[in-house]
Amino acid sequence: MTRSSTSPQTATQWRALCARADLVANSGVVAWLDGEQVALFHLPSEEQLFAIANRDPQSGANVIGRGIIGQLKGELVIASPLYKQHFRLRDGQCVEYPDQQLQVWPVRLQGDQVEIGLAV
Repeated sequence: MTRSSTSPQTATQWRALCARADLVANSGVVAWLDGEQVALFHLPSEEQLFAIANRDPQSGANVIGRGIIGQLKGELVIASPLYKQHFRLRDGQCVEYPDQQLQVWPVRLQGDQVEIGLAV
């Protein structure tokens, strides 16, 4: 299971981020990546895993990992717990405020490890 948002021309270095056992099905968990918080969302029924920035751009609080997963217009989204704006999980774009976007990373499961892709 892999989610990738890098272009074919970009080389990706995979780094272990956490263990598969750290994931919570249909919910978010937060991991550290070089001093930054990354929210991970695991949807086992759809065999999908997403990595998205945890900091809400509207409030500045690290809360995205506590948001509620849902669908809007056929897109998987995460609702920020504070102001309820929705971010698409595939690309981090805010549905209500196009000027807001969260960083996303490619992420995959490799055995018992969750790996995040870093552009090199």
